[in-house]
Amino acid sequence: MDWLSDWYLWIKALHIISVMAWMAGMLYLPRLFVYHVDAEKGSVQSETFKIMERRLMRAIINPAMNVALVFGVMLALTPGIVDWSLGWPWFKLALIIIMTGMHGFLSRWRRQFEKDENTHSAKFYRLMNEVPTVLMILIVITIVVKPF
Repeated sequence: MDWLSDWYLWIKALHIISVMAWMAGMLYLPRLFVYHVDAEKGSVQSETFKIMERRLMRAIINPAMNVALVFGVMLALTPGIVDWSLGWPWFKLALIIIMTGMHGFLSRWRRQFEKDENTHSAKFYRLMNEVPTVLMILIVITIVVKPF
C-alpha cells in the first residue's frame, strides 16, 4: 500500500473533484423535481425534464459517486491518513452511507417521474433538496475539524 502514499495528493485531488461533481448533481436534481411536479404529464416540458434528469443522473451523478467512492476508499487505505481508533472516521462513514442512500432515493424518484408515477409534492422535493446540503456540511466539518 506504499504506492497510495506516493500518489496521496493526486488521489485526494481527484476525490475532491469527484465529490464536487457528485454534490452538484445531488443539489440540482431535486430542484429539477420541484419544477417537474408542476409540468403536465406528457407535455413537452415534462418530457424535457425527464431527459434532463436522466442525463444528469447517468452522465454526472452516478459516475461522480462511483469515482468519489473509489478514491475515498483509496484515501482511507493510505497508510497514516486515517486513525480508525478515533470516532470521526466512523461518523464520516455513516454520513457517506446516508448520502449514498439519498442518491438511491433520487434515482428511484427519477424513475418514478420517467414513468409519470410521481407521488410527491414540490414542497417535498424542496425539503429533500436540503438533505445533501446538510450531509455535505457535516461531512466537511467532520473531515476538517475531526471533532471526536
